[in-house]
Parts: sequence; C-alpha cells; structure tokens
Amino acid sequence: MRHTKHWMVMVLIIIAGLLVSGCSDKGESASKNGAPAYAEAMDGTEFNRVVLTEKAAERLDVQTASVREEQVEGETRLVIPYSAVIYGLYGETWAYVSLEPLTFTRVPITIDYIEGDMAVLLDGPSVGAEVATVGVAELYGIDTGVGK
Repeated sequence: MRHTKHWMVMVLIIIAGLLVSGCSDKGESASKNGAPAYAEAMDGTEFNRVVLTEKAAERLDVQTASVREEQVEGETRLVIPYSAVIYGLYGETWAYVSLEPLTFTRVPITIDYIEGDMAVLLDGPSVGAEVATVGVAELYGIDTGVGK
C-alpha cells in the first residue's frame, strides 16, 4: 500500500510537469527565455529597458502618443496625455518612452500641473518622443518586477 501511494505521487508529478511545460507559447521569439516581456538594465542609468513581444503588446493594448508643445495660458509648454503619467511611492513621476518598436524605458518627468486629460510639464522627454498612454501600469510591473 505504501509503495502504491509513492508510485501514484510520482505519476502525478510527472503529469503535472508535462502539463506545465505544454503551456508555453513556442511561437514567440522576441523575448528572453520565451517570456512575453522582460526588463533589462540599461548601461549608465538606473532605469531598465522593457521589451515586449508583439503578442504581449497586443494583449496589453499598448498605445502611444507624441510629446508635444502646446499653447497653454499664452505660453508654449511641453505636454503629454495624463494617462502617460505614472507615480512612484514617494510622489515621483515618470512616463514610459518608446525607444523603438515594442521597447520602452521609464523616464523621469516634472509636472507643473494637470489640466483635464493633459499633463503640463516643466521637464520631460523631448518633443516628438512617443510615450505609452495605455498599458502603462503593466509596463511598470514588468520594469520593477511587481507580481513576480
């Protein structure tokens, strides 16, 4: 009876291992170790580069908008959609800039004020840079390892 239980446990472990190994998506190749997304350190900076597969970007519905200059109260100001802003635990503010397709990095921004769905910046990415506006929290999770 005792050997039968050990045998059954071994069989269940083998079956579970086969089921788990069959769950990976072998069709995606853009990520390290077959992951749909990963973060890698960027030399010379404290920030990471977040890389997504096409399928991951599609699932997250990642969208971007251009940093632009706009006339605000008679002055030319740097603005981004408020949806691009992410806050840190201590009030830090960042945006995720697309370095190349499917690749993002978190950059610090300094917000002067929020007006409607627009963040008016004192400092941030240059005009024309693409910032993530949808999927920002997920990029932050990948970047910082939240949920691992």
